Amino acid sequence: MTYREQIRPDRLPQHIAVIMDGNGRWARQRGLHRYEGHQEGVKAVRKLTENATELGIKYLTIYAFSTENWFRPKAEVDALMDLLADTVVKQTPDLLKNNVRLHTIGDLDSLPEKAREKMQQSIKETSVSTGLNLIVALSYSSKQEITRAVQNIARELKDGKISEQDITADTISQHLYTSEFPDPDLLIRTSGELRISNFLLWQLAYTELYFTPCLWPDFDMEELCRAIVDYQNRERRFGKTSEQIKQ
Repeated sequence: MTYREQIRPDRLPQHIAVIMDGNGRWARQRGLHRYEGHQEGVKAVRKLTENATELGIKYLTIYAFSTENWFRPKAEVDALMDLLADTVVKQTPDLLKNNVRLHTIGDLDSLPEKAREKMQQSIKETSVSTGLNLIVALSYSSKQEITRAVQNIARELKDGKISEQDITADTISQHLYTSEFPDPDLLIRTSGELRISNFLLWQLAYTELYFTPCLWPDFDMEELCRAIVDYQNRERRFGKTSEQIKQ
């Protein structure tokens, strides 16, 4: 029986977040340039989006480019930005066809003008879609996100818009990039690395974590279903006991 056949439709995670890792290693293993690995990684993103749509996932967040990635060799960063712009243009019709709505989180102002404009145009065009919400983290850092939220809350406190007593965990959540989305139920990281890499640190408080040795370009429907089946076999207690959950 395949993992696809084992999935329980009534227990699907509403929101899946993915740290896409392993493009460079995938290319190196095949004697290819890192850029070719990133090209294959883009194909894997398209497959993931289609597969998530087919399964009925409502929210999908992918970690496409971190603030730390800006420190990679300039040639690689420039190539990635060009790839991003080209991919957005080419994939927008497919997103619309599949009823996928595009969103971004992160510091879009730091992107090159071409990439930023293409991304904003695709976001506008797909705003009519009502199916899967595809959330792309670009120039994103969770520490930067939380710092920005605290700064905005401090500004509102100074301006008298809120009081200290008004500040709760919900207040912080409402000031994050992800304020309009539910927290992830499942986080998947590929390539065998066992870390979160400054991704959605606040939002992952009770998220189920799944790590796979599969390199990102090889991540397909069966790998996605394997992760979901693993998730469905877990008991999510949110601090409660098993007995309380069963009751």
